[in-house]
Amino acid sequence: MANYKEILRLHGLGINNTRIAASCGCARSTVIAALQRAESLGITWMSIQGLSESEVSKKLYPHTATNRQYKMPDYEWVHREMQKSGVTLSLLWVEYCEQCRAAGELPYQSTQFNKYYADYVHKTKATMHLEHKPGETMQVDWAGTTAHVLDTATGELLDAYLFVAVLPYSGYAYVEAFSDMKQDAWITAHVNAYRFFGGVTRILTPDNLKTGIIRNTRSETVINKAYQEMSEHYGTAIIPARPRKPKDKAFVEGSVGVVTTWILAALRNQQFLSLRELNAAIQDKLYVFNHKSFQKKEGSRADAFEEERVFLLPLPSTPFELSSWKVATVQYNYHVSVERMNYSVPYEYIKQQVQIRLTRSAVEILFGGNRIASHPRLYGRPNQYSTNEEHMPPEHQKYLEWTGERFLRWAGQIGENTTAIVRLFLTAYQVEQQGYKSCMALLKLADKYTVERLDAACHKALSFTPAPSLKCIQSILKSGQDRLPDEQASESSAKPSPYSFTRGAEYYSRRNK
Repeated sequence: MANYKEILRLHGLGINNTRIAASCGCARSTVIAALQRAESLGITWMSIQGLSESEVSKKLYPHTATNRQYKMPDYEWVHREMQKSGVTLSLLWVEYCEQCRAAGELPYQSTQFNKYYADYVHKTKATMHLEHKPGETMQVDWAGTTAHVLDTATGELLDAYLFVAVLPYSGYAYVEAFSDMKQDAWITAHVNAYRFFGGVTRILTPDNLKTGIIRNTRSETVINKAYQEMSEHYGTAIIPARPRKPKDKAFVEGSVGVVTTWILAALRNQQFLSLRELNAAIQDKLYVFNHKSFQKKEGSRADAFEEERVFLLPLPSTPFELSSWKVATVQYNYHVSVERMNYSVPYEYIKQQVQIRLTRSAVEILFGGNRIASHPRLYGRPNQYSTNEEHMPPEHQKYLEWTGERFLRWAGQIGENTTAIVRLFLTAYQVEQQGYKSCMALLKLADKYTVERLDAACHKALSFTPAPSLKCIQSILKSGQDRLPDEQASESSAKPSPYSFTRGAEYYSRRNK
Protein backbone atom coordinates (compact mmCIF):
# COMPACT_ATOMS: atom_id res chain seq x y z
CA MET A 1 0.00 0.00 0.00
CA ALA A 2 1.23 3.46 -0.86
CA ASN A 3 2.51 5.71 1.92
CA TYR A 4 -0.13 8.43 1.63
CA LYS A 5 1.31 10.41 4.53
CA GLU A 6 4.68 10.69 2.78
CA ILE A 7 2.96 11.62 -0.49
CA LEU A 8 1.25 14.55 1.23
CA ARG A 9 4.48 15.59 2.96
CA LEU A 10 6.50 15.68 -0.25
CA HIS A 11 3.70 17.47 -2.05
CA GLY A 12 3.72 20.08 0.70
CA LEU A 13 7.44 20.61 0.00
CA GLY A 14 6.68 21.41 -3.63
CA ILE A 15 8.18 18.23 -5.12
CA ASN A 16 6.64 17.19 -8.42
CA ASN A 17 4.49 14.08 -8.79
CA THR A 18 7.10 12.10 -10.71
CA ARG A 19 9.71 12.46 -8.01
CA ILE A 20 7.14 11.79 -5.29
CA ALA A 21 6.28 8.53 -7.05
CA ALA A 22 9.95 7.59 -7.30
CA SER A 23 10.57 8.42 -3.66
CA CYS A 24 7.49 6.56 -2.37
CA GLY A 25 7.91 3.58 -4.68
CA CYS A 26 4.51 3.87 -6.30
CA ALA A 27 3.04 4.84 -9.64
CA ARG A 28 2.61 8.48 -10.61
CA SER A 29 -1.08 7.79 -11.15
CA THR A 30 -1.32 6.69 -7.48
CA VAL A 31 0.23 10.00 -6.40
CA ILE A 32 -2.15 12.02 -8.57
CA ALA A 33 -5.20 10.06 -7.33
CA ALA A 34 -4.16 10.49 -3.67
CA LEU A 35 -3.59 14.24 -4.05
CA GLN A 36 -6.91 14.71 -5.83
CA ARG A 37 -8.63 12.69 -3.11
CA ALA A 38 -6.97 14.79 -0.39
CA GLU A 39 -7.97 18.03 -2.09
CA SER A 40 -11.60 16.94 -2.41
CA LEU A 41 -11.66 16.07 1.32
CA GLY A 42 -9.80 19.22 2.37
CA ILE A 43 -6.89 17.20 3.76
CA THR A 44 -3.47 18.88 3.83
CA TRP A 45 -0.09 17.96 5.28
CA MET A 46 -0.59 20.43 8.13
CA SER A 47 -3.82 18.72 9.13
CA ILE A 48 -2.45 15.15 9.21
CA GLN A 49 1.24 15.48 10.13
CA GLY A 50 0.49 14.28 13.68
CA LEU A 51 -1.32 11.13 12.49
CA SER A 52 0.15 7.71 11.76
CA GLU A 53 0.48 6.32 8.26
CA SER A 54 -2.50 3.98 8.71
CA GLU A 55 -4.65 6.80 10.13
CA VAL A 56 -3.90 8.95 7.11
CA SER A 57 -4.85 6.06 4.81
CA LYS A 58 -8.17 5.60 6.63
CA LYS A 59 -8.93 9.33 6.35
CA LEU A 60 -8.31 9.26 2.62
CA TYR A 61 -10.02 5.93 1.90
CA PRO A 62 -12.31 5.12 4.87
CA HIS A 63 -14.43 2.64 2.91
CA THR A 64 -11.66 0.49 1.46
CA ALA A 65 -12.53 -3.18 1.87
CA THR A 66 -10.14 -5.12 4.05
CA ASN A 67 -11.48 -8.62 3.56
CA ARG A 68 -10.77 -8.92 -0.15
CA GLN A 69 -7.81 -10.95 -1.41
CA TYR A 70 -5.13 -9.43 -3.62
CA LYS A 71 -4.80 -10.82 -7.13
CA MET A 72 -1.34 -12.23 -7.83
CA PRO A 73 -0.14 -11.16 -11.30
CA ASP A 74 0.90 -13.67 -13.94
CA TYR A 75 4.61 -12.96 -13.85
CA GLU A 76 5.43 -15.37 -16.65
CA TRP A 77 3.25 -13.21 -18.89
CA VAL A 78 4.77 -10.05 -17.38
CA HIS A 79 8.26 -11.28 -18.20
CA ARG A 80 7.35 -12.05 -21.81
CA GLU A 81 5.80 -8.62 -22.21
CA MET A 82 8.93 -6.98 -20.79
CA GLN A 83 10.91 -8.27 -23.75
CA LYS A 84 8.90 -6.03 -26.09
CA SER A 85 10.13 -2.60 -27.08
CA GLY A 86 8.67 0.30 -25.18
CA VAL A 87 7.08 -1.86 -22.47
CA THR A 88 7.80 -0.94 -18.86
CA LEU A 89 6.83 -2.37 -15.49
CA SER A 90 4.80 0.77 -14.81
CA LEU A 91 2.74 0.19 -17.95
CA LEU A 92 2.19 -3.47 -17.10
CA TRP A 93 1.15 -2.54 -13.56
CA VAL A 94 -1.46 -0.12 -14.88
CA GLU A 95 -2.84 -2.79 -17.22
CA TYR A 96 -2.85 -5.30 -14.34
CA CYS A 97 -4.84 -2.85 -12.17
CA GLU A 98 -7.39 -2.34 -14.94
CA GLN A 99 -7.82 -6.11 -15.31
CA CYS A 100 -8.32 -6.51 -11.55
CA ARG A 101 -10.94 -3.78 -11.37
CA ALA A 102 -12.81 -5.24 -14.32
CA ALA A 103 -12.92 -8.61 -12.52
CA GLY A 104 -13.77 -7.09 -9.14
CA GLU A 105 -10.40 -8.14 -7.69
CA LEU A 106 -7.96 -6.18 -5.53
CA PRO A 107 -4.65 -5.23 -7.23
CA TYR A 108 -1.29 -4.87 -5.55
CA GLN A 109 0.30 -1.46 -5.36
CA SER A 110 3.20 -0.86 -7.74
CA THR A 111 5.77 -1.40 -4.98
CA GLN A 112 4.59 -4.95 -4.29
CA PHE A 113 4.05 -5.58 -8.00
CA ASN A 114 7.69 -4.74 -8.76
CA LYS A 115 9.01 -6.64 -5.74
CA TYR A 116 7.19 -9.84 -6.65
CA TYR A 117 8.48 -9.54 -10.21
CA ALA A 118 12.05 -9.22 -8.95
CA ASP A 119 11.47 -12.31 -6.80
CA TYR A 120 10.14 -14.16 -9.85
CA VAL A 121 13.23 -13.28 -11.90
CA HIS A 122 15.53 -14.32 -9.05
CA LYS A 123 13.79 -17.64 -8.34
CA THR A 124 13.32 -18.71 -11.93
CA LYS A 125 16.69 -17.39 -13.10
CA ALA A 126 14.83 -15.62 -15.90
CA THR A 127 17.12 -13.53 -18.06
CA MET A 128 16.55 -9.85 -18.70
CA HIS A 129 17.89 -9.28 -22.19
CA LEU A 130 16.10 -6.00 -22.60
CA GLU A 131 17.03 -4.17 -19.45
CA HIS A 132 17.69 -1.24 -21.77
CA LYS A 133 15.00 -0.40 -24.33
CA PRO A 134 15.93 0.81 -27.83
CA GLY A 135 16.17 4.57 -28.18
CA GLU A 136 15.46 5.10 -24.50
CA THR A 137 18.77 6.14 -22.96
CA MET A 138 22.07 7.79 -23.85
CA GLN A 139 24.73 7.47 -21.15
CA VAL A 140 27.60 9.97 -21.14
CA ASP A 141 30.84 10.45 -19.23
CA TRP A 142 34.46 11.56 -19.52
CA ALA A 143 37.01 8.78 -19.91
CA GLY A 144 39.40 8.41 -17.03
CA THR A 145 42.39 8.05 -19.36
CA THR A 146 43.59 11.03 -21.38
CA ALA A 147 45.08 11.26 -24.85
CA HIS A 148 47.83 13.73 -25.73
CA VAL A 149 48.52 16.44 -28.29
CA LEU A 150 52.00 17.82 -28.94
CA ASP A 151 52.38 21.59 -28.55
CA THR A 152 54.64 22.48 -31.49
CA ALA A 153 55.68 25.77 -29.88
CA THR A 154 56.98 24.32 -26.60
CA GLY A 155 57.29 20.62 -27.32
CA GLU A 156 55.01 19.92 -24.35
CA LEU A 157 52.46 17.10 -24.39
CA LEU A 158 49.04 18.54 -23.62
CA ASP A 159 46.21 16.46 -22.17
CA ALA A 160 43.17 15.74 -24.33
CA TYR A 161 40.03 14.54 -22.57
CA LEU A 162 37.74 11.96 -24.15
CA PHE A 163 33.97 12.38 -24.06
CA VAL A 164 32.13 9.07 -24.45
CA ALA A 165 28.42 8.66 -25.27
CA VAL A 166 26.87 5.18 -25.44
CA LEU A 167 23.45 3.86 -26.39
CA PRO A 168 23.08 0.94 -23.94
CA TYR A 169 20.64 -1.05 -26.08
CA SER A 170 23.01 -1.40 -29.04
CA GLY A 171 26.31 -0.44 -27.44
CA TYR A 172 26.85 2.04 -30.27
CA ALA A 173 29.34 4.68 -29.11
CA TYR A 174 30.53 8.17 -29.90
CA VAL A 175 33.91 9.51 -28.82
CA GLU A 176 35.45 12.99 -29.15
CA ALA A 177 38.53 14.63 -27.66
CA PHE A 178 38.55 18.09 -26.07
CA SER A 179 41.24 20.30 -24.56
CA ASP A 180 39.31 20.62 -21.29
CA MET A 181 36.22 19.35 -19.49
CA LYS A 182 34.50 22.71 -19.02
CA GLN A 183 30.87 23.46 -19.78
CA ASP A 184 31.46 24.62 -23.36
CA ALA A 185 33.17 21.33 -24.20
CA TRP A 186 30.54 19.32 -22.30
CA ILE A 187 27.61 20.88 -24.17
CA THR A 188 29.37 20.79 -27.54
CA ALA A 189 30.11 17.10 -27.05
CA HIS A 190 26.41 16.34 -26.51
CA VAL A 191 25.39 18.32 -29.59
CA ASN A 192 27.95 16.47 -31.72
CA ALA A 193 26.89 13.10 -30.26
CA TYR A 194 23.24 13.69 -31.17
CA ARG A 195 24.32 14.68 -34.67
CA PHE A 196 26.43 11.51 -34.91
CA PHE A 197 23.54 9.26 -33.82
CA GLY A 198 21.10 11.12 -36.06
CA GLY A 199 18.49 11.34 -33.31
CA VAL A 200 17.79 11.82 -29.62
CA THR A 201 17.06 9.36 -26.82
CA ARG A 202 14.20 9.95 -24.39
CA ILE A 203 16.53 9.87 -21.38
CA LEU A 204 20.01 11.32 -20.88
CA THR A 205 22.04 9.80 -18.04
CA PRO A 206 25.23 11.66 -17.06
CA ASP A 207 27.45 11.20 -14.08
CA ASN A 208 27.18 13.85 -11.38
CA LEU A 209 29.66 16.28 -12.91
CA LYS A 210 29.36 19.92 -11.85
CA THR A 211 29.26 20.97 -15.50
CA GLY A 212 25.91 19.21 -15.75
CA ILE A 213 24.51 18.47 -12.29
CA ILE A 214 24.70 21.01 -9.47
CA ARG A 215 23.13 18.76 -6.82
CA ASN A 216 21.66 15.26 -6.87
CA THR A 217 20.12 13.88 -3.68
CA ARG A 218 17.31 11.47 -2.96
CA SER A 219 14.81 14.29 -2.68
CA GLU A 220 16.23 16.85 -5.09
CA THR A 221 18.02 17.07 -8.41
CA VAL A 222 19.32 20.48 -9.51
CA ILE A 223 20.57 20.61 -13.10
CA ASN A 224 22.93 23.21 -14.50
CA LYS A 225 20.93 25.90 -16.33
CA ALA A 226 22.74 25.57 -19.66
CA TYR A 227 22.53 21.77 -19.48
CA GLN A 228 18.80 21.97 -18.76
CA GLU A 229 18.30 24.33 -21.71
CA MET A 230 20.10 21.87 -23.96
CA SER A 231 17.90 18.96 -22.80
CA GLU A 232 14.75 21.02 -23.40
CA HIS A 233 15.98 21.96 -26.87
CA TYR A 234 16.40 18.27 -27.77
CA GLY A 235 13.28 17.11 -25.91
CA THR A 236 15.14 14.68 -23.64
CA ALA A 237 14.96 14.17 -19.88
CA ILE A 238 18.11 14.33 -17.76
CA ILE A 239 18.11 11.58 -15.13
CA PRO A 240 21.60 11.52 -13.59
CA ALA A 241 23.15 8.40 -12.16
CA ARG A 242 22.42 8.07 -8.46
CA PRO A 243 25.38 8.81 -6.20
CA ARG A 244 27.16 5.65 -5.04
CA LYS A 245 25.05 3.55 -7.43
CA PRO A 246 27.61 2.26 -9.97
CA LYS A 247 25.06 0.01 -11.67
CA ASP A 248 23.23 3.13 -12.92
CA LYS A 249 26.10 3.86 -15.28
CA ALA A 250 27.68 0.44 -15.56
CA PHE A 251 27.20 0.27 -19.29
CA VAL A 252 28.89 3.57 -20.06
CA GLU A 253 31.74 2.82 -17.65
CA GLY A 254 32.19 -0.58 -19.28
CA SER A 255 32.17 1.04 -22.70
CA VAL A 256 34.67 3.64 -21.53
CA GLY A 257 37.03 0.83 -20.64
CA VAL A 258 36.54 -0.84 -24.00
CA VAL A 259 36.98 2.47 -25.83
CA THR A 260 40.21 3.08 -23.93
CA THR A 261 41.50 -0.31 -25.06
CA TRP A 262 40.38 -0.21 -28.65
CA ILE A 263 40.98 3.43 -29.44
CA LEU A 264 43.60 4.96 -27.16
CA ALA A 265 45.70 1.83 -27.02
CA ALA A 266 45.57 1.55 -30.80
CA LEU A 267 46.75 5.16 -31.12
CA ARG A 268 49.47 4.95 -28.47
CA ASN A 269 52.36 5.02 -30.94
CA GLN A 270 51.01 7.94 -32.99
CA GLN A 271 51.77 11.60 -32.38
CA PHE A 272 49.20 14.33 -32.98
CA LEU A 273 49.90 18.01 -33.49
CA SER A 274 46.31 19.22 -33.01
CA LEU A 275 42.92 18.16 -31.67
CA ARG A 276 41.71 18.03 -35.27
CA GLU A 277 44.31 15.37 -36.10
CA LEU A 278 43.55 13.43 -32.93
CA ASN A 279 39.79 13.45 -33.51
CA ALA A 280 40.21 12.36 -37.13
CA ALA A 281 42.19 9.33 -35.92
CA ILE A 282 39.63 8.66 -33.17
CA GLN A 283 36.80 8.60 -35.70
CA ASP A 284 38.66 6.01 -37.79
CA LYS A 285 39.18 3.75 -34.78
CA LEU A 286 35.60 4.41 -33.59
CA TYR A 287 34.26 3.12 -36.89
CA VAL A 288 36.22 -0.11 -36.41
CA PHE A 289 35.02 -0.36 -32.80
CA ASN A 290 31.34 0.05 -33.70
CA HIS A 291 31.54 -2.43 -36.59
CA LYS A 292 33.57 -5.07 -34.75
CA SER A 293 31.61 -8.30 -34.27
CA PHE A 294 30.27 -9.17 -30.84
CA GLN A 295 32.03 -12.03 -29.08
CA LYS A 296 28.97 -13.70 -27.54
CA LYS A 297 26.27 -12.96 -30.09
CA GLU A 298 25.81 -12.31 -33.75
CA GLY A 299 26.24 -8.95 -35.40
CA SER A 300 27.97 -5.78 -34.28
CA ARG A 301 27.14 -2.57 -32.48
CA ALA A 302 26.47 -0.95 -35.85
CA ASP A 303 24.02 -3.73 -36.75
CA ALA A 304 22.19 -3.36 -33.44
CA PHE A 305 22.13 0.40 -33.91
CA GLU A 306 20.31 0.04 -37.23
CA GLU A 307 17.48 -1.62 -35.27
CA GLU A 308 17.64 1.07 -32.59
CA ARG A 309 17.82 4.03 -34.96
CA VAL A 310 14.08 3.99 -35.74
CA PHE A 311 13.25 4.43 -32.04
CA LEU A 312 15.25 7.65 -31.67
CA LEU A 313 13.44 10.96 -31.46
CA PRO A 314 14.08 13.25 -34.44
CA LEU A 315 16.69 15.97 -34.20
CA PRO A 316 15.40 19.55 -33.89
CA SER A 317 15.64 21.73 -36.97
CA THR A 318 18.67 23.56 -35.55
CA PRO A 319 21.39 22.33 -33.19
CA PHE A 320 21.55 23.75 -29.68
CA GLU A 321 23.76 26.77 -29.14
CA LEU A 322 25.46 27.30 -25.81
CA SER A 323 24.28 30.52 -24.22
CA SER A 324 25.53 32.99 -21.67
CA TRP A 325 23.40 35.31 -19.56
CA LYS A 326 23.82 38.99 -18.79
CA VAL A 327 21.79 41.69 -17.04
CA ALA A 328 21.34 45.22 -18.43
CA THR A 329 19.13 48.27 -18.01
CA VAL A 330 17.15 49.56 -20.98
CA GLN A 331 18.50 52.98 -22.00
CA TYR A 332 16.43 56.06 -22.86
CA ASN A 333 16.97 55.25 -26.54
CA TYR A 334 15.08 51.94 -25.88
CA HIS A 335 18.21 49.87 -26.53
CA VAL A 336 20.38 47.66 -24.34
CA SER A 337 24.14 47.59 -24.74
CA VAL A 338 25.65 44.10 -24.83
CA GLU A 339 29.25 43.27 -25.77
CA ARG A 340 29.61 46.83 -27.21
CA MET A 341 26.56 46.34 -29.46
CA ASN A 342 23.07 47.81 -29.14
CA TYR A 343 19.76 45.96 -29.43
CA SER A 344 16.27 47.46 -29.27
CA VAL A 345 13.45 46.49 -26.91
CA PRO A 346 9.89 47.87 -26.77
CA TYR A 347 10.13 51.47 -25.56
CA GLU A 348 7.74 50.70 -22.68
CA TYR A 349 10.66 48.98 -20.90
CA ILE A 350 12.89 52.07 -20.71
CA LYS A 351 14.87 52.07 -17.39
CA GLN A 352 13.78 48.49 -16.63
CA GLN A 353 16.36 45.82 -15.80
CA VAL A 354 16.24 42.91 -18.24
CA GLN A 355 17.95 39.53 -18.66
CA ILE A 356 19.87 38.89 -21.87
CA ARG A 357 20.60 35.45 -23.33
CA LEU A 358 23.50 35.37 -25.76
CA THR A 359 24.31 32.63 -28.24
CA ARG A 360 26.72 32.65 -31.16
CA SER A 361 23.95 33.67 -33.56
CA ALA A 362 21.20 35.34 -31.52
CA VAL A 363 20.41 37.75 -28.69
CA GLU A 364 17.25 37.20 -26.63
CA ILE A 365 16.01 39.81 -24.16
CA LEU A 366 13.70 38.74 -21.32
CA PHE A 367 11.73 40.58 -18.67
CA GLY A 368 10.06 38.71 -15.84
CA GLY A 369 10.91 35.41 -17.54
CA ASN A 370 9.12 36.41 -20.78
CA ARG A 371 10.94 37.13 -24.03
CA ILE A 372 10.29 40.71 -25.13
CA ALA A 373 12.78 40.97 -28.00
CA SER A 374 15.19 38.91 -30.11
CA HIS A 375 17.85 39.93 -32.64
CA PRO A 376 20.51 38.31 -34.80
CA ARG A 377 23.79 38.80 -32.95
CA LEU A 378 25.96 41.63 -34.28
CA TYR A 379 29.69 41.21 -34.95
CA GLY A 380 32.46 43.44 -36.26
CA ARG A 381 32.62 47.20 -35.77
CA PRO A 382 31.64 48.21 -32.19
CA ASN A 383 28.57 50.30 -31.38
CA GLN A 384 26.34 48.93 -34.11
CA TYR A 385 22.57 49.11 -33.71
CA SER A 386 19.92 46.47 -34.33
CA THR A 387 16.56 48.24 -34.17
CA ASN A 388 13.11 46.73 -34.58
CA GLU A 389 10.58 49.22 -35.93
CA GLU A 390 7.87 47.91 -33.61
CA HIS A 391 10.00 48.81 -30.58
CA MET A 392 10.10 52.53 -31.43
CA PRO A 393 7.80 55.17 -29.94
CA PRO A 394 5.20 56.42 -32.47
CA GLU A 395 6.94 59.78 -32.90
CA HIS A 396 10.18 57.99 -33.86
CA GLN A 397 8.59 55.64 -36.33
CA LYS A 398 7.89 58.46 -38.77
CA TYR A 399 11.62 58.66 -39.51
CA LEU A 400 11.45 55.16 -40.96
CA GLU A 401 9.53 56.54 -43.92
CA TRP A 402 12.65 58.42 -44.97
CA THR A 403 15.86 57.23 -46.61
CA GLY A 404 18.99 59.07 -47.68
CA GLU A 405 17.89 58.76 -51.30
CA ARG A 406 14.49 60.27 -50.52
CA PHE A 407 16.06 63.20 -48.64
CA LEU A 408 18.29 63.88 -51.68
CA ARG A 409 15.29 63.76 -54.04
CA TRP A 410 13.47 66.24 -51.82
CA ALA A 411 16.49 68.55 -51.70
CA GLY A 412 16.91 68.32 -55.48
CA GLN A 413 13.45 69.82 -55.93
CA ILE A 414 14.55 72.88 -53.93
CA GLY A 415 17.98 73.59 -55.32
CA GLU A 416 21.60 72.55 -55.66
CA ASN A 417 22.61 74.34 -52.46
CA THR A 418 20.07 72.47 -50.32
CA THR A 419 21.15 69.24 -52.03
CA ALA A 420 24.77 69.94 -51.09
CA ILE A 421 23.82 70.53 -47.45
CA VAL A 422 21.73 67.32 -47.27
CA ARG A 423 24.61 65.35 -48.78
CA LEU A 424 26.92 66.81 -46.11
CA PHE A 425 24.50 65.81 -43.32
CA LEU A 426 24.19 62.23 -44.65
CA THR A 427 27.95 61.73 -44.87
CA ALA A 428 28.89 63.42 -41.61
CA TYR A 429 28.33 60.25 -39.53
CA GLN A 430 29.57 56.67 -39.66
CA VAL A 431 25.99 55.51 -40.18
CA GLU A 432 23.84 57.41 -42.68
CA GLN A 433 20.73 57.11 -40.51
CA GLN A 434 22.38 59.26 -37.84
CA GLY A 435 22.09 62.23 -40.21
CA TYR A 436 18.34 61.80 -40.76
CA LYS A 437 17.46 63.98 -37.78
CA SER A 438 19.34 66.97 -39.21
CA CYS A 439 17.81 66.40 -42.65
CA MET A 440 14.35 66.30 -41.13
CA ALA A 441 15.02 69.58 -39.26
CA LEU A 442 16.18 71.14 -42.56
CA LEU A 443 12.93 70.02 -44.17
CA LYS A 444 10.93 71.77 -41.45
CA LEU A 445 12.83 75.02 -42.17
CA ALA A 446 11.43 74.95 -45.71
CA ASP A 447 7.93 74.84 -44.26
CA LYS A 448 8.68 77.76 -41.97
CA TYR A 449 10.66 80.07 -44.29
CA THR A 450 9.78 78.84 -47.85
CA VAL A 451 11.96 76.68 -50.10
CA GLU A 452 13.43 79.76 -51.84
CA ARG A 453 14.77 81.22 -48.64
CA LEU A 454 16.07 77.82 -47.50
CA ASP A 455 18.11 77.34 -50.66
CA ALA A 456 19.41 80.90 -50.39
CA ALA A 457 20.39 80.30 -46.78
CA CYS A 458 22.21 77.10 -47.78
CA HIS A 459 24.07 79.05 -50.47
CA LYS A 460 25.01 81.74 -47.96
CA ALA A 461 26.20 79.14 -45.43
CA LEU A 462 28.35 77.36 -48.02
CA SER A 463 29.99 80.69 -48.86
CA PHE A 464 31.10 80.97 -45.22
CA THR A 465 32.35 77.39 -44.67
CA PRO A 466 32.57 74.14 -46.69
CA ALA A 467 30.74 72.20 -43.95
CA PRO A 468 28.05 74.41 -42.38
CA SER A 469 25.98 73.15 -39.50
CA LEU A 470 22.22 73.13 -39.15
CA LYS A 471 22.54 75.82 -36.49
CA CYS A 472 24.40 78.05 -38.97
CA ILE A 473 21.56 77.79 -41.51
CA GLN A 474 18.98 78.44 -38.83
CA SER A 475 20.87 81.63 -37.77
CA ILE A 476 21.04 82.88 -41.37
CA LEU A 477 17.30 82.44 -41.82
CA LYS A 478 16.48 83.97 -38.44
CA SER A 479 18.66 87.05 -39.06
CA GLY A 480 17.50 87.45 -42.68
CA GLN A 481 21.01 87.27 -44.11
CA ASP A 482 19.69 85.02 -46.85
CA ARG A 483 17.85 88.08 -48.30
CA LEU A 484 21.02 90.24 -48.51
CA PRO A 485 23.34 90.25 -51.53
CA ASP A 486 26.54 88.31 -50.97
CA GLU A 487 28.66 91.49 -50.91
CA GLN A 488 26.44 93.14 -48.32
CA ALA A 489 26.34 90.00 -46.20
CA SER A 490 30.13 89.80 -46.35
CA GLU A 491 30.46 93.44 -45.37
CA SER A 492 27.98 92.90 -42.57
CA SER A 493 29.85 89.91 -41.28
CA ALA A 494 33.19 91.64 -41.70
CA LYS A 495 32.11 95.01 -40.09
CA PRO A 496 34.28 95.60 -37.03
CA SER A 497 32.85 96.06 -33.61
CA PRO A 498 32.69 99.65 -32.31
CA TYR A 499 34.58 98.38 -29.26
CA SER A 500 37.50 96.89 -31.25
CA PHE A 501 40.56 98.45 -32.88
CA THR A 502 42.50 97.50 -35.97
CA ARG A 503 46.25 97.57 -36.41
CA GLY A 504 47.27 98.72 -39.86
CA ALA A 505 50.08 97.63 -42.15
CA GLU A 506 52.41 100.24 -40.66
CA TYR A 507 52.20 98.56 -37.25
CA TYR A 508 53.29 95.17 -38.54
CA SER A 509 55.96 96.69 -40.84
CA ARG A 510 57.55 98.41 -37.82
CA ARG A 511 57.76 95.08 -36.00
CA ASN A 512 59.80 93.62 -38.85
CA LYS A 513 62.43 96.35 -38.82
